[in-house]
Amino acid sequence: MRPDWPAAWSAVRDRLRRELGDPVFEAWIGPLSLESCDRDELKIGASKPFVRNWVANHYVARIERAFRAEGAEPASLSIVMAAPPSSIGGNALRDIAPADMPASNVSYLPPRAESREDDTAKGLWTRMLHPQQTFDSFIPGPANEFGHGAARAFAEGQQSDIPLLYIHGGFGFGKTHLLNAAALEFRKRGKRTLFLRAEDFMRHFLGALYRKDTLAFKEELRTAEVLIIDDLQHICRSTATASEFLYTVNAFADLRRRVVIAADRAPQALEGLGADVKSRLAGGLCISLDKPDRETRLAIVRARAAEFTRHKPEVVLPDNVLERIADLDDASPRELIGVFTKLATYADLTKKPVTLETAEEAVGLRSSPGAKTSIEDIQRKTAEFYKLEVKDFHSPQRARRVARPRQVAMYLSRKLTSRSLPEIGRRFGGRDHTTVLHACRRIEALIDEDPLFRQEVDFLSQMLQRRGEL
Repeated sequence: MRPDWPAAWSAVRDRLRRELGDPVFEAWIGPLSLESCDRDELKIGASKPFVRNWVANHYVARIERAFRAEGAEPASLSIVMAAPPSSIGGNALRDIAPADMPASNVSYLPPRAESREDDTAKGLWTRMLHPQQTFDSFIPGPANEFGHGAARAFAEGQQSDIPLLYIHGGFGFGKTHLLNAAALEFRKRGKRTLFLRAEDFMRHFLGALYRKDTLAFKEELRTAEVLIIDDLQHICRSTATASEFLYTVNAFADLRRRVVIAADRAPQALEGLGADVKSRLAGGLCISLDKPDRETRLAIVRARAAEFTRHKPEVVLPDNVLERIADLDDASPRELIGVFTKLATYADLTKKPVTLETAEEAVGLRSSPGAKTSIEDIQRKTAEFYKLEVKDFHSPQRARRVARPRQVAMYLSRKLTSRSLPEIGRRFGGRDHTTVLHACRRIEALIDEDPLFRQEVDFLSQMLQRRGEL
């Protein structure tokens, strides 16, 4: 018996609205219509080419899963341009879409014509700076003192002949702190400074494309005297956005304005960017932030402890605990601060003195390095559980029987060790950190959706955390 496709499409829309939330649903799924369902081959119509391309690249698999969840599996599903509505009676399939969807104020939805300029300006300039993340509060050491000094000199105008500063380093190594400090310094000197994450740049640009209003986006960007962009690697996913980014950087250079950029890797290692963009970035002042040594790590933890004690004088962690935190040589400064914050909060809530033993109880610090869970342990136990070989996790195989357990092992490696995403990727056959991040998000989603799968992952996690079982 053939499914009732109009009813199934209506149920799918309801499901996707619940899963995605109203703003995303109304931006991308709401405008779609069921065009035809001949021989169970579904054609989903989009009213604009941009919406069609975006949905085809980002939401087809999710729409197919939603159909299967509703008990209706199409033979094929494609996103096409919607046929114009007939002047007599309209299209019966398209009429099942709700006519009066609630309004949304997210920036990628088309605003009213009279408010476009205000919306563009408001969306770009909403980021608040962190007043405590200054150059003075940054803890320099051998691994980052050049980067700290160069960023400060650039913001203070000492490098007036260099229009672009590019900072790269691992996650949590202080890139965003330096960007924030530079923004504060520029604004203190009266410079109109625009601070964006790369995802914000991409979202506003794609929204302008959707509204056919890219000129307003370009003009608003160019009202800034200084442009600061964080996490540039995320722009690499979109060719159109990368091209617009290059035009923007070139425009700022022509106007002799400053640009500061941060990413997780050097310009030449950015995937998906053309040689012209990489050349422009490499032509600026490129500085690297590396993993701090133990002395710097201890200085970072002590500075955080002093700040915490100013607000909570009754919470004082002894020096041997601070030194134990600094011994975590594979942790980034951000992770060190996270460990300290957990311990300090534990002490504040329980009113107990913090010793090395209570530190272990609170956050799982281990006095013996041999008791730590390693990525190799996780790979071995996960492979045994799923009846695979460890070498399968390092291979390029994408078969489901290998790919899903590999994602579980990546997820557990991030959860149970302090290794960075790039380091985890290298331990799984040299994979990129974005692959690890995708795996973690995918497993988190499956844990929420599937109780049996959650039991599997919880069992593995508990087994790995038990002492003496590995």
